[in-house]
Amino acid sequence: MNINSLGLNLDAAAEAPATRTDFIAKAEPRPHPIRRRAILKAHPDVAALAGYDPLTAVITLGLTAGQTLIAAWLGWLGLSYWPLAIAVAFCVGAFANHALFVIIHDASHNCVFKSPTWNKWTAILADLPNGFPTAMGFRCYHMKHHSHLGDYDYDADLPSHWEARVFGRTWYGKAAWMFFFAVFQVTRLGRLRGTVPMWGRWTFINTVCVIFYDLAVVFLFGPNALLYLFASFWFSVGGLHPLGARWVQEHFTSDPEQETFDYYGPMNIVALNIGYHNEHHDFPDVPWTRLPRLKQMAPEFYDDLKTHESWVGLLFKFIFDPGYTLYTRVDRSSAALRRIGERTDARSSQASKPSKTI
Repeated sequence: MNINSLGLNLDAAAEAPATRTDFIAKAEPRPHPIRRRAILKAHPDVAALAGYDPLTAVITLGLTAGQTLIAAWLGWLGLSYWPLAIAVAFCVGAFANHALFVIIHDASHNCVFKSPTWNKWTAILADLPNGFPTAMGFRCYHMKHHSHLGDYDYDADLPSHWEARVFGRTWYGKAAWMFFFAVFQVTRLGRLRGTVPMWGRWTFINTVCVIFYDLAVVFLFGPNALLYLFASFWFSVGGLHPLGARWVQEHFTSDPEQETFDYYGPMNIVALNIGYHNEHHDFPDVPWTRLPRLKQMAPEFYDDLKTHESWVGLLFKFIFDPGYTLYTRVDRSSAALRRIGERTDARSSQASKPSKTI
């Protein structure tokens, strides 16, 4: 079932999203482990899709080399060509850096090589053109996203309450939020509970490698080269670029009964199938190259799920449709469960009151 990305699709049974002051509280467990077990029971051969795909490492080499060469060309032109660097970053570099980020994502699940060490090196290589050390930090917090999906206390993918209050209800607020998406993601880490072993040897290696790469780019090619790489990174994770809509596509919902959405459109070719997001959450151990095959092998589990047809359309819908706010996300944290209990108690109390008779 497809959602028209430019139309309205509000859940009449839910609180009006434009007036929502909190996330969608939900007591039900995460749907993905449940569906995974059901799929494996119905299609045991799906288990063979899990594993590794070293082709991803080859793509990583090609994309990193390509981004470096484009940066060198723009650096050779000089800083006076900075508008060209921004334009090329929006039209070309963002797609390359986004694909590299998807590779970091797959490497975080150890889906490139059997060895976790080689997966980490692949992620660090893919991280070089980003200009910022993101790979190892993402690896740590992304595992929490899967194990605590939709839990405000542990899932850094949920916006913070202050983000939702300040930016979440107006079109210009949501546009600003999309533009500065990379910054907002970093600010969420301090609110999370539990211990995440982020500051370790591999984070240090990641940081040193990216810093040396940046210094080499500036020394060899000039500042315009680094500007191109920085802009490519910025547009690849938000920056009001159509690719940024995939962060909305994944878990923002106008239907509380479905908290993860897919996109099966042509941009998956350059986005390395990141649009197959239900499939990925159901089977995070399946490499990106095999996710379409997973859908084909278990169509009865995926064909009836709601999907988005267009990232471009979704970007405009998210910004301008009041049906979308930063609160249109499922939350199953302890605070959310308390809210459910309070509402249940209030309804029970109201129902127990004797009715007035005339």
